[in-house]
Amino acid sequence: MNLSIVDLAPVPDGGSATDAYENTTEFAREAERLGYSRFWVAEHHGMADAIASTTPEVLIAHLLARTSDIRIGSGTVLLNHYSPFKVAETFGALDALAPGRVDLGLGRATGIPAADHALRTERRQRNPDESHAEKIEETIEHLHDGFPDDHAYAELQIARSAADVPESWVLGSSPSSAKIAGELGLRYCFAAFIRPNLAEQAFETYREHFEPSSLGAGPDEPHGMLAVNAACAETDREAARLRASAEASYQRMQRGVVGRTPSVEEAVDELGGVPEPTPEPLPEDEWPRAISGGPETMRSLLEQLTDRVGVDDVIVQNIIADHDDVLRSHELLADAVGLSGR
Repeated sequence: MNLSIVDLAPVPDGGSATDAYENTTEFAREAERLGYSRFWVAEHHGMADAIASTTPEVLIAHLLARTSDIRIGSGTVLLNHYSPFKVAETFGALDALAPGRVDLGLGRATGIPAADHALRTERRQRNPDESHAEKIEETIEHLHDGFPDDHAYAELQIARSAADVPESWVLGSSPSSAKIAGELGLRYCFAAFIRPNLAEQAFETYREHFEPSSLGAGPDEPHGMLAVNAACAETDREAARLRASAEASYQRMQRGVVGRTPSVEEAVDELGGVPEPTPEPLPEDEWPRAISGGPETMRSLLEQLTDRVGVDDVIVQNIIADHDDVLRSHELLADAVGLSGR
């Protein structure tokens, strides 16, 4: 099993974006030391007092300069906010700075209305799937010089390395994003911490529609990755206590409250107690938005979930308030699945 990480650069209680970026940098360097395959940073807007990962392209450049060989990428660039050409230019330049180490994760999402308006983003479209597929395809064509000679964009050039292009992924949480990834022949990552009940259907759709990219922009065979929210500690009970922050955050989101990650103590108080440990094995019809456990439990749970969808790659997100707990969780996960550290 290959493990990767996606980080939101959460702003610590009483801290600033500077503190968040310092933590993210330390996190990426530790991920590299532990043997994680990739370190992705997210894109969120309008809540910078809680989440500092607003501009993944800026963080990616910073992290590439402070790591040596781990792949660094976006999880995700929200393509509905940008022009495909500008995204291709940005990531072509990033790849030129660190050839062979850059991942371009492409997705879409709307945020709070004020942020979408400020970003000049249309919130309602007649056919958003068609528009999204067209923008992904155009981005890939810019990166791979894929426009025919008579196309208006054929003569456009982007800054790039001598031999490499960013590795492109489609990220999503529905079968519609899986269909887009398959038809374009790109790698696909499914966000099981958003809609876990659609994971198996999404990967089935991806494989059903997969056709290798005519531009060589993806693999010859379907290649998927599962994104999960996970907390690991020395014991199942301690891990469940860490998971309380995620559970309380999800409950807040359902009430329309979005903000900083609650501490374990706050979360336990809001939930009325420590959550029950994630059962292992999971019942066949159960797939929680967040899982937790000690190292052996987590290894078994990840194996169970990846077997369900038929992938070998997992990317882990967590909602844990304390930075030291985050680092320890990923250290234990790395040991649990046998990553070879550096």
